[in-house]
Amino acid sequence: MSMFSKEVGSKPEVRSAAAPVESALSIIATGMRITGDVETSGVLKVDGEINGSITGARQVLLGRGATVRGNVTAADVVIGGHVEGSVAALDRLELQATATIAGDIETRSIIVLEGARINGRVKMTDVAAVRSEPLRIARA
Repeated sequence: MSMFSKEVGSKPEVRSAAAPVESALSIIATGMRITGDVETSGVLKVDGEINGSITGARQVLLGRGATVRGNVTAADVVIGGHVEGSVAALDRLELQATATIAGDIETRSIIVLEGARINGRVKMTDVAAVRSEPLRIARA
């Protein structure tokens, strides 16, 4: 039988609605600005600017030049840029040497590289205890 032949009577494969689909990768490139909240179930790579909150992501990756003016809630967060808002990482938060956060942090596990800056509270909790809504920022 040839690799490209079609058997008579074969039916096309039907994918059920419940079948898992690989999470999408969304990229906000350098020079791109988003005004409004971003919600995704996949991976979000930000090198530009978001003026709004990020919620629901499996993973959020903020590059060195990225700026988020809003709250960030995801399972896994890696920050190399700037966040002006609270960060809730359900599993893991990594702050690279170029990261700055002006807001509160809530996570199960945190890695802070030398040079990263945090201006807010850090709360370490079990994964079940991390809230789906990020902490509120207390501004004077």
